[in-house]
This record gives sequence, structure tokens and C-alpha cells, in this order.
Amino acid sequence: MAPQSLLVYVYTFCLLILSSVSLLRADTDEDRRFRRVVKPILVKHCQSCHNALDKKAGINFEDYVWVHQVVRNGNMFIKLMEEVETGKMPPKHKPRLSVEEKDTLITYINRYLEEALNDADPGLIPPRRLSNREYKFTILDMMGVHLPVDSIFPADPSGGAGFDNQGGTLFLNTLLMEKYYDAAEMAVNAFASDKERWNQQVIPFHQPIGHGVRSWWVKLWTGKDISDQPAAEAARASLIPFATKAYRRFLTTDEEERLISFFREVYHGATENRYETAVKEVMKMILISHQFLLRTETDPISSGPYEITNFELATRLSYFLWSSLPDETLLEVAYRQNLHDPEVLTGQVMRMLRDPRSARMAESFATQWLETSKLLDPGFGMDPDMFPEFDPVLSKLMNQEVSMYFHYVLTESKNFLDLLDSDYTFLNEKLAEHYCIDQVRGEEMRKVVLNDRARGGVTGMAAVLTTTSLPHRTSPVLRGKWVLEQILGTPAKPPPPNVPELEAAKKTGDELSVRQLMALHSSDPACSSCHQEMDPLGFGLENYDPIGRWRADYSGGVTLDASGVLKSGETFNGPVELKQILLKDKKLFAKNLSEKMISFSLGRGIQFKDKRTIDHLTETLLTTDFNTEAFIRELVLSFPFRYKISDPIET
Repeated sequence: MAPQSLLVYVYTFCLLILSSVSLLRADTDEDRRFRRVVKPILVKHCQSCHNALDKKAGINFEDYVWVHQVVRNGNMFIKLMEEVETGKMPPKHKPRLSVEEKDTLITYINRYLEEALNDADPGLIPPRRLSNREYKFTILDMMGVHLPVDSIFPADPSGGAGFDNQGGTLFLNTLLMEKYYDAAEMAVNAFASDKERWNQQVIPFHQPIGHGVRSWWVKLWTGKDISDQPAAEAARASLIPFATKAYRRFLTTDEEERLISFFREVYHGATENRYETAVKEVMKMILISHQFLLRTETDPISSGPYEITNFELATRLSYFLWSSLPDETLLEVAYRQNLHDPEVLTGQVMRMLRDPRSARMAESFATQWLETSKLLDPGFGMDPDMFPEFDPVLSKLMNQEVSMYFHYVLTESKNFLDLLDSDYTFLNEKLAEHYCIDQVRGEEMRKVVLNDRARGGVTGMAAVLTTTSLPHRTSPVLRGKWVLEQILGTPAKPPPPNVPELEAAKKTGDELSVRQLMALHSSDPACSSCHQEMDPLGFGLENYDPIGRWRADYSGGVTLDASGVLKSGETFNGPVELKQILLKDKKLFAKNLSEKMISFSLGRGIQFKDKRTIDHLTETLLTTDFNTEAFIRELVLSFPFRYKISDPIET
């Protein structure tokens, strides 16, 4: 066996041993009681459908051996206990639980979950690099330099929550470090070429008259070289404030001295423009340091949650609301006041929301949450023969409508329900023509009051309607699935294997409506249950064609039917009536918005222990008539936003 292969086997064996030891140490009295009392009920009544071979709804009860596994999937177990309590589970054709079994299962599972929630846990947020978006705006706010990050760096991956700022996916690697070297050089050179900005940051330096003689004299008598002392003092006054902004905190004495020592080294080695050359090299050094590229927080040895520092809280807040570093005002507040004080923190939140930079948060959050950022992907497109008017300009305008609309809702209308229905949107002449709306002239996007309620709200926006269509036709399935997932937060079950494509259900050459095609497709019993949830919602949006234009009929004169009947029995006809039904599901919308926003703000996925925070944010929306400022305030005052736990690996 090759030495390399042997090392791999040894390494793998060690990992298995360590894993086994870890699992044995985690086995508690409660774990053993779970396997003795609760697990047999799951095996008897649930495991026949939810096992490794037949994972209905994606659940495999064979995997559950420890209580912490139940807690980790607490949201699923909450839903399961509700269905057991109401008699929906087990299914009617399966043996029923006895009264004792039902009481035992519900009591134990609910106790596990309640005890877990009582053990406050803000969740682990690992160190992560700046996302491309964050890097771009950080460089812009520090130096006034617009870097073309999309052409410099590879695209950021999306985390499990669908956002590109998730800590679990933002790693550093060799390729990226090479790109960061190039980007740092580009940024510093562009900064230095803008003399007005450069002179605001870098104190000009001129060698004092007579300093050469003085340096020679001091060296002659003491052996000490002070020839670079005036330059180093000027550099310190320029570079330490720059590094403070870059590191998002004050520097330690050792960090300051390392920077000045590097300045001196470059200064002595340069042959011309020594001062400026050395300052530029130190700036590059700062921009490729882990203190700048990574968002890290202190990790003291601690067994429980603790408040993050004022500077760490300032950084969380600024990257949440501005996608960038704290400004001088926020850093000053973090230094001189207690940023954890609710009044102080609220004051900064309101100030930052009023700042134009909050439009970055609107653009980043809204277009990723609503999945319209796909429009900007190079690979996205519609059939050019069927939709020649769909071009990059129109695509960009569609996406811009979403971000400008969300920013207006966030900062002006201050009511998140406007996302579901309103009498306005944001258009310019080209996009207005696409919507067949008159009296809008010019290229500037602006707020336009609508006469027709079919367009108000995100379900009437071309960006949403286009990204939930296929290249050549609409898809009630994709649109219905989008409403369930992105608006209501109630994803449909994944399709079973070997489901035929929609076109395969079309057995004749006749022109059929989309509804007729869907009826053929969903006649398969394996498909019908999920399609009963998705299809009616999608049919309600059929008045919009694949690129979001209004239509009364299909091409060829085939009748269009935009009516629907939901599983609840509610009926509607068309997008306006559909929106009114969505507005009745305020609690679902509030909960989903809360989950999405807390995930975006923290840069991590949602876990079961976030339940009380999400419940509080949901209740805040419901009791304040979906007031945006009250919601953002409660979010940044929440336990997960202001606290952390130490990484057990680090400690």
C-alpha cells in the first residue's frame, strides 16, 4: 500500500474513533430513556413509512438515537406532535396509537423541546470572509473606489437559507487569496490616483530641513538611526485610522507597531517616492489581512452565551443594514457609549435606516429572498424567438423594481404588508411600456401610482413572474411553489422519483391550455396531493405571461382560466382576489419574513432554538400592523443578534 493511502486510512480510522468517543460521552440518562420509552413508539407507528428506504416527507426515524437529534429537528417534531394530537398521524389506514402511547409520545417530545428552548442558545456564527457584495461596499466606503468584484472574484455560493452572506459557505482558499492580492493593488492604486481623497486620508510628508544632519549626529553619538522618524510619525497618523476602519475596531499596540515596522522596512528599501510607496504597501498589507477579510469575533473560553463587544455589535449592525463596515459615527458610539443599551441601539438603527446606504440591504435581501437575482445570472434567459423584447436592460429594470420597492416599503411606507398588495410600484418608461402603463417618461426609475391593483405587490412584478416561468411558457407549478415557499414559508413536499415531465402528460397534438396540461399531469396519484397545494396558487397568476406581461387569453385563442380553489375551500378568480387571500394568512407571512430576516442578519441558517425569537418577531409584526421600524428594532435587540457562544473547536 502506498504511504499516502496508508495515511488516509489511519486518519479516517482516527476520526471514526474520535467520533465514537464523542458519541459515547454524549449518551445521557435522558438519551437512554428516549431509546427505552419513546423510540419504540416511533418504530411501531411511524418507521414503516419514514425509514432509510422509504423516507416519506424526507424523514427517517431510524436515525433518531439521541435527544439532541430530536431538538436539532425541533420544528419538524412540533408539526409531528400537532398531527399526532389531531389524529392526522398515523394515517387513517394505519393502526392508531393507544391513549397511553399518544400521551407518552407527546409528553416526552414536548418536554425535550421545551427544555431545549429554556437553555438559551444564540447559535454559533463561525468566522467568515466578506461576501463579494460586502467587500465591494466596504472598499467603496473606505476608499471611494468602485471595484468590479464580479469580474475579479468567483461568484459567492448561497447558503442553505438562499443568501450569499451565510458563514457556512464563505471560506478563504488559495485562489481567492491571489484574487485579494490583485484587488488590493487595484484598490490602493485607484485610491492614490484620486488626489483629493488620498490627501484626506494620507498626511503629506516633507523631510524637515536639517533632519539629515541631526540624524547623522545622533547616529554618530548613539548608534541609533532616526532618519525615518518624521516619515514614520506621519505614516502612523495616516495608517492607524485607515486600519481602524478596515479592522472595524481599535488596534492593539502590537498591531500598530507591526504596521509601522513594515512601513519602515519598505521606506528604507524604496528608491523613489519612498513615503508614498511605503504607505501604499502598508495599505495593501491591511487589505489582505485576516482582520479585514474575515468577520471574526472574540472567542473566550465560556460554557454559555455572552454579550458580544460593542465593536462586534456595530459590525453586525452595519453589515446587516448597509452591507459594509461601520461608519465613524457608529464606531464613536461603540467606543463612548453602551451600544447594547436599547435606547442607544435603537437610535443608531433609525439613523442607519434613513441613510441612503440602507438601499443596499433592500437590494441584497429582497432580490435573494424573492429569488429575482437570477435575472442577473449570465445563464438566465427566455426563448429569444418567442420573447425578443427580453434583453439585459429589461432584465435589470425588472430586478431594480424589486429592490427599490422593498426599500420604499422599509423606509417610507413602513408597512411590510405592502409587499403583498399596494397601489404603487417603481417604473421607468421602458418598464412601464412592458406593463402597458402610460404617462411614464424617461429612463429614471420612480414611484408610480397604479390604477389597477393587479400590479401592486411582489406577485405582480415581472421579475418574480419571469423567474418562476420556463423559457417558453408559464409554469403554475413553479409560481405556486414560489408562493408557498417565499411568501408563506410552507414548502411543498419534494416530488416522488420517476415523476413524468409535464410535456409527457400531453398525449395529443391539440393545443391545450396550461390548466388542461396540469390536470393530465397531476392525475397521477403520486402527484396530486402536492399539486392541490401549488397549482391553484399558480393558476391565479396565469394572467401574466412568461415575462410578466398581462394577457386575457393564451395564444391561439385558447381560453385562460385564472380561478382557483385552495385546500381550505377558499375560491378566487385572478391575481387581485388571490392577493386578498394571501393577506388573510398574515401569521404565515409574518413568520416566514421573520425567519428570512433573522437568517440574513446573522449570516447563518435558522435552528430550532431560534423559535422564541422568531415567535417574538412574528408577534411584533402582527401587533404593530407590520411596522418595519418596530420589526428591525426588535430584531437587533434580540438575543441571537446581541449574544454569541464560543466555538467549542476553538475553545
